[in-house]
Amino acid sequence: MRSSQQIRVLAFDVFGTCVDWHGSIAREVNDLGLVGRQGAIDGAAFATALRAGYKPAMARVRSGELGWTKIDDLHRMILDGVLADIGVDLPEADRAYLNLAWHRLSPWPDTVSGLARLKSRFIITTLSNGNLGLLTNMAKAAGLPWDCILSAEVFRHYKPDPETYLGVCEVFDIKPSQMLMVACHKDDLRAAASHGCQTAFVERPLEFGAGVSVDLSVEADFQFHAVDFNDLADQLGC
Repeated sequence: MRSSQQIRVLAFDVFGTCVDWHGSIAREVNDLGLVGRQGAIDGAAFATALRAGYKPAMARVRSGELGWTKIDDLHRMILDGVLADIGVDLPEADRAYLNLAWHRLSPWPDTVSGLARLKSRFIITTLSNGNLGLLTNMAKAAGLPWDCILSAEVFRHYKPDPETYLGVCEVFDIKPSQMLMVACHKDDLRAAASHGCQTAFVERPLEFGAGVSVDLSVEADFQFHAVDFNDLADQLGC
């Protein structure tokens, strides 16, 4: 059932849900004009390759194969591997700058206005696997009006570990049913729901770039399904 009355805190996934990681990374790579062993590097393909390493890298931390490693450092490991695979010899200064592209991701057109509306009624916080410095720099650059920035780094666990969702509830001293997890990733929402949190699925059809199919179907287990943040604000009475 839809139950907005008891919601006190909205926790947001960030990569894909709030910001356009694929388009942002693709633009930065295209601007660099990288050339590999097969010729000019396509920014969109490069962004996709970087993201493909994201969950496997976190899985190494979650399994204990790696000790706690923040996303900036995992991103650098992934970046170095992709550059080696395609034969790009990028100087260290350029590698470091490109790795920080994740700090400069552009928001979706509805993100800032939608967050401002939602903030008028609820506490809004990140619940991202991104590290604190990354999320803070991103918020500053993109004008994201968070009340609080929470990260896997705070809990030393990556989503979908329960310590992340329940950690938000502990920070704000609320019941899981009083937290609404907002994401465009259904696996994130299913995990939050399994621990008693309410869920809102937000459509981001272009998360992986134009021409890539994304599952936007309705799932009855999610309390809310919105096309964007302003639509969600309408549904929540903001």
